[in-house]
Amino acid sequence: MNLKRVVVTGIGALTPIGNTAPAFWDGLMAGKPGADFITLFDAAKFRTRFACEVKGFEPTEFLDKKEARKVDRYTQFGLVVSDEAVKDAGFSKENVNPDRVGVIFSSGIGGLVTFQEEIINFAKGDGTPRFNPFFIPKMIADIAAGQISMRHGFRGPNFAVVSACASSTHAIIEAFNWIRMGKADAILAGGSEAVVCAAGVAGFNAMKALSERNDDPATASRPFDKDRDGFVMGEGAGMLVLEELEHALARGAKIYAEVAGGGATADAYHITAPHPEGLGALNVMRQTLEDANMKPDDIDYINVHGTSTPLGDIAETKAILNVFGDHAYNLNISSTKSMTGHLLGAAGAIEALACVYAVMNDMVPPTINHFTDDPELDPGLNFTFLKPQARKVRAALSNTFGFGGHNASVIVKKFER
Repeated sequence: MNLKRVVVTGIGALTPIGNTAPAFWDGLMAGKPGADFITLFDAAKFRTRFACEVKGFEPTEFLDKKEARKVDRYTQFGLVVSDEAVKDAGFSKENVNPDRVGVIFSSGIGGLVTFQEEIINFAKGDGTPRFNPFFIPKMIADIAAGQISMRHGFRGPNFAVVSACASSTHAIIEAFNWIRMGKADAILAGGSEAVVCAAGVAGFNAMKALSERNDDPATASRPFDKDRDGFVMGEGAGMLVLEELEHALARGAKIYAEVAGGGATADAYHITAPHPEGLGALNVMRQTLEDANMKPDDIDYINVHGTSTPLGDIAETKAILNVFGDHAYNLNISSTKSMTGHLLGAAGAIEALACVYAVMNDMVPPTINHFTDDPELDPGLNFTFLKPQARKVRAALSNTFGFGGHNASVIVKKFER
């Protein structure tokens, strides 16, 4: 089959370190920590009392007050980044066919805040089922994709991919495949998450997944540090407008980068722990390179899953060494979760966006919060600790792995005619 080329022509972001795509990149380059004490609810009695919240977000600055009340916070985030990305792409009624533009936009969990509020209100009552008529439409994990399509009038492929923390990377891969097979001209792809609430934090605390470094939240996300003690929960959204190359050129679109390939595998090992040898991660990176028709030596930067968990960081580096061999020592590796925290289902979207910026600017964002080397990690690997590094970035690989053993990777590269 003659597959079409797919490029990135629009971007949007709402993150703990910047409320637009350019501000997000500026935050990465500045090594800005996004973690602080939780303000969205009273966390005084929780084992973890901090998170990477989106700062200064007021939904009515972007949405009608009545409209804002009808959607969960995660959908509000999705609508905001869709506005930024569509404007950035320069879409208009004259240059795109809405029947050929889709929205594949994901969430790992969906409207958890809405779910929590409705159940609490029911439990406080007399047993009479008085639920908000928007309870289900606000909660379900696909509703952001639907709301975005309605907001912009796009009638192409429209659905959500749910694979925990790999969700938005899978969304990007799905969009890539639909376009390169000629089934759409352009697709808004990405994801959103907003679960900094009592149920979200307590649930991950119960799993012992979160850092409990309450004495110093800003340095709590410590990927690859010897004293890492779990991830820091984040919230936000990211979106990439993927477009068929000839369609983009015909309308004079600016092109940020080209999507080269994607892959998806399973660990088939454990519901939360990674395969100890990183088998699923190894397989997905190899599959992604094969899909892109690229060799390991073609990659200059890997934005790793790098959540700051004791087992996960080690398993991923083992996989990188296995896949890339001696070239692993020529790579730049970094975990931007050290700054943003872990955006769960939205992580893949903002991390793919970080790769797009790295390819555009020949700059690698850092892994901040490094204090003590981990003797279990190969000291020859360049984790880009503490400061960004300038280098030629021909192509970048983004890894995301989700509970359930879901693995997804995507490669973006410099666009050349």
